[in-house]
Order: sequence, then C-alpha cells, then structure tokens
Amino acid sequence: MNKRSLIVSAIAALSLCLWLGIAVAQQAPATPAADAAKAAGAVAGEAAKTVDAAAADAAKAVDGAPVSKLAAAIAKAPRGTEKGMIDESKPAGFLGIPGAPTVNPILAFCWAVWVGWIFSTVGAFGGVMAGVGHMSVFGFGSYAGGLKKAAPDLGKIVTDSIKASNQFLVGTSAAISSFNYLKMGRLVLPLAISLGLGSLIGAYGAAALSAGKLDFKSYQGYFGLFVLVLGCYLLYEMTPGAQTKKKTAKEAARAFEDAVKKLKSGESVDESKLGLHINKFNLSTCEFVFYGVPFKFNPLIPFLGGICISAVAAFLGVGGGFLLVPFLTSVTQLPMYLAAGTSALAVLVSMVTSIITLMTKGTPIEWTLIGTELVGITVGSIIGPMTSKYLSDKLMKRIFIALSFYIGVGYLLAGFVGYKIPGV
Repeated sequence: MNKRSLIVSAIAALSLCLWLGIAVAQQAPATPAADAAKAAGAVAGEAAKTVDAAAADAAKAVDGAPVSKLAAAIAKAPRGTEKGMIDESKPAGFLGIPGAPTVNPILAFCWAVWVGWIFSTVGAFGGVMAGVGHMSVFGFGSYAGGLKKAAPDLGKIVTDSIKASNQFLVGTSAAISSFNYLKMGRLVLPLAISLGLGSLIGAYGAAALSAGKLDFKSYQGYFGLFVLVLGCYLLYEMTPGAQTKKKTAKEAARAFEDAVKKLKSGESVDESKLGLHINKFNLSTCEFVFYGVPFKFNPLIPFLGGICISAVAAFLGVGGGFLLVPFLTSVTQLPMYLAAGTSALAVLVSMVTSIITLMTKGTPIEWTLIGTELVGITVGSIIGPMTSKYLSDKLMKRIFIALSFYIGVGYLLAGFVGYKIPGV
C-alpha cells in the first residue's frame, strides 16, 4: 500500500471513529422529549407539588427507561404561552420541543451547500456560517435565548445542541475536503498531524468543561467577540507592513497561480517543481517544497497552536478553521491554497473529539435536520476545491474579512448588549 492510500485510510478511519463514538453515546435509552413533556404536564397538575418536584417525578422513568437530560429539562420547564414556556398546544419543533422552531428542509439544504463551499474553499468559516444558520437563519438562537429566565437548563441544552450541530456540518465538510485536497496534492500532512494532535487535547478539554454550563446569550456574545477579533487581525494582515513579512507565502501563491495558467494554455512546465514534496520531517524540523518554493517550520509550534485554537473552537462550537487558517498563513507562511486543505484535516480531528465528548454528556441531536444538512454539506464540499483555484488569494481574504466584521459585531451586540442588526 502506497503512502497516499495509507493517508486516505487514516482519514476514513477518523470519520468512522466519529460515527462509532456517536453510536456509543446513543446506547443509553432515552425517553422522547414529547413523552416527557406530557408526563411533566400531568405531574405538574398536582397542586401540592412544586415545579422541581414535578420534574423529578417526571424524570424518574417512562416505561422503565431512564429519561434523558433533554426530557428532564422539558419536564422542569413551566407551561404556558409566554416567552420561555413550553406551549403544549403547539407542534413539536427543534429537538421535539413543543413550540420550538421548525426548519424548511430546502432552506436547510441550500444553507448547508453554502457552508460546505465556504469551508472547503478557504479552509475556514464553515463553522461560523453553520452557526449563523442555526442561530439566526433557522431561529434556534432567539428561541434558546428566550429560555434563559424561565427554563435555563433547557436553554443550555439547546445551546449545546446548536454547538454540536455546527460541528457535525464542519466535521463532514472537513473529511470530504481533506480527501479532495489530498488528491490534488495540496495538504501538508506533517503539519496537519502536528495540528491534529494538539487539537485532540484542546477539543476534549474545552468540550468537557463547557458542556451544559453556557446560556445562549453568553455563547452568542463570545462567538461574536472572537470572530470580531479575527476580523481585526485579518485586516492588519492586509496592510503593507504585514505583507512584507509574508514573502514566502506570496511567492508560493504566485508560483501556483502561474503554473495553473501555463497548464491551461498548454505551455510546457517543469513537472519536478509541480505539487507538494516533503523533504524532511522529525520532532524538531519539517521541510517541504510547494511548486518550487521551500518551506520550513518546527512541528512543536503547530502542536501548541492546535491545543489553543481547538480549545477556543470547541468552546464556541465551531471547527476552528477560522483561526487555523490565519495561524497557518502567518506562523508557517503557507499560501491559502495549502492552508485550506491542511487546516481541514486538523479540524476533522477536533470535530471527532468534540462531538463525541458533547454527546456522551447528554447533548441531544436533531437527526432529521442534520441528515438534510449533511447532503448539502457534501455537495458544497465537493464544489469548493474545484472552484477555489479560480479565486485569487487576495479576494478570498477580503471575503473573509467582510464576513468577520459583520458577523462579529452583530453577535457581540446581540449577546452582550441585546441590540440586533439585520441578518444576525
């Protein structure tokens, strides 16, 4: 078996681990949310009992099966038609909660195509755009925010489910993109391994510590803060002073673009300089050449970066590509053409770890919605790598900056100040 086959097998194994982990997480029987809601309503009708006592009785068992965290939280939530209450007269929506938002499957599919395209094109922002979809476009964010006072436990569970849903989309796109970029010779495997090992540690720690502890408004505010900081940093990266420090990345990007143009026009090129070639990889040094441009870095730096970045990403419920890409283009001087594929494999490792951690702690998943979105993500992730070579490095970064500022400011204001701007 050659090296490429081994790499493909490793990516497939990582994806399989995700689904096996989910299967293990789902082994414990759980009572459907709607059943728990009915049970809670009946018990809550006994005037001698408090809301907490009613919730405890409803959570004991239904047909002998232990009740899930979601069902127990629904049982504890007050009944009524006011904001933050469970209105049992309305149909079940997100996570089977009566009165929760429902999503048009066509809208879910189209948004997922967009998420898959942008993640696989720039190697980042897939999780951010998935979050925008789940929080703003689908309405889950405003619903979770409305539960803060009346049903805080349920609000935190919905928030964790939003985080996990984001990561499902990004993890799928990361797996597909990693495979595609590997075939195109645009994935620096030693660098991805260093990042991935660090991501494994950071994602587990952050997911384990934050599960069930963050209300939606706080989550939204922190989400916006980090994205806004990223936008400011990327804007600095476009200044002349910052650009002079990236001569290697610019040279590699220019060499790649020139080679693509020559191949399109039928001109002859030196095939020995095409693609990616790893020359040396050990614990202290990695050296490789991309289209004739040499690169060198210490693997310890991306390992430590992977720990920090994946911890932040897992806390926010996103993939981490929106931090990994600027890290790679700045610290290791990679052009965007290599950063996208390399960050995708590191994100896959982080997603496998974070999703399994959240689900083993009782985070529920809306499987019908996720299934629809995964189809869209697959389509977008296949299209992305095919179209990215037609976009210039500078244009891709400008798109990145515009999205960072708008989403960052919007969520920062909505989460911490309570002021909403259109679109977020």
